Amino acid sequence: MKYVFIVNPVAGDGRGVEAIKAAYEKSPEKSDCTVYETRGVGDATEYVRKWIKDNPKEEVRFIACGGDGTLNEVFNGAVGVDNASVTCYPCGSGNDFVKVFGGPEVFMDVEKLLHATTQPLDLLKVGDRYSNNVVNFGFDTTVAITINEDREKNGHGSKSSYTKGIIRALLTSMNNKAKVYADGRLLNPDGRMLLCTVANGQYVGGSFKCAPKARVDDGLIEVCLIKPISRLRFVRILKPYTNGQHLDDPGMKDIVTYCQTKKVEVVAPDGFAYSLDGEIIYDNHFTVEMVPGAIRLAVPKQ
Repeated sequence: MKYVFIVNPVAGDGRGVEAIKAAYEKSPEKSDCTVYETRGVGDATEYVRKWIKDNPKEEVRFIACGGDGTLNEVFNGAVGVDNASVTCYPCGSGNDFVKVFGGPEVFMDVEKLLHATTQPLDLLKVGDRYSNNVVNFGFDTTVAITINEDREKNGHGSKSSYTKGIIRALLTSMNNKAKVYADGRLLNPDGRMLLCTVANGQYVGGSFKCAPKARVDDGLIEVCLIKPISRLRFVRILKPYTNGQHLDDPGMKDIVTYCQTKKVEVVAPDGFAYSLDGEIIYDNHFTVEMVPGAIRLAVPKQ
């Protein structure tokens, strides 16, 4: 098997590249390892696709070294390829996806990554793009837009970016227009919401356990829509929402609409934006579909 490390050179303030090289240099599989440093947004996807095209029969494991964005790009490059598996060395500012497996520390031993067994992983499909974690919109998207602005300005995001995004969203995104359908059923007849998460993973925004019941291999999409509320009530529900208690909290039952589904359709006004694993996409009518077992994910034993 060949091992290809796809490294975002600015992840972890640039420390990721040296850490990866130092780790694989000690591995018995050193001769089968390659390191590629990405050059910009979308480059990881293009490189993975080209590598597979040039080596169509080679068994390969791609190790995404960075945050959620790098991992998503690698998944999009390798999806649908039977002889490819994906894992990650989470060294970015945001590592939400791996929390469903116990957190970043599970994936920080390079030797274990090389020898980890694989399991099927579901992916969400939106047009020609795939999401391994969460597609979200409303309040959350304003937060994500702010994080991306910081990333463009500073070269990377940070925990302070999340805080800045929440403050901005409190001022501008408390009552958003969009109709959300789950398998054809309209979830919000008034066409209003504070936020909505369409999830395969459990976490978003660095610490928010938005979909506590999500499983990455059950073939189901978790949808959680929260109705518009006052800023005062938002402050009150922030803790249970962060901790993933919002689905069972009696004080939130009047504002939470939750379901498991196979397909989600969103119809919104012009200029509407959603976040796909942190990437901002503008589209006022889109569909999210579940693709069960779309790719092989390598997860080290805990």
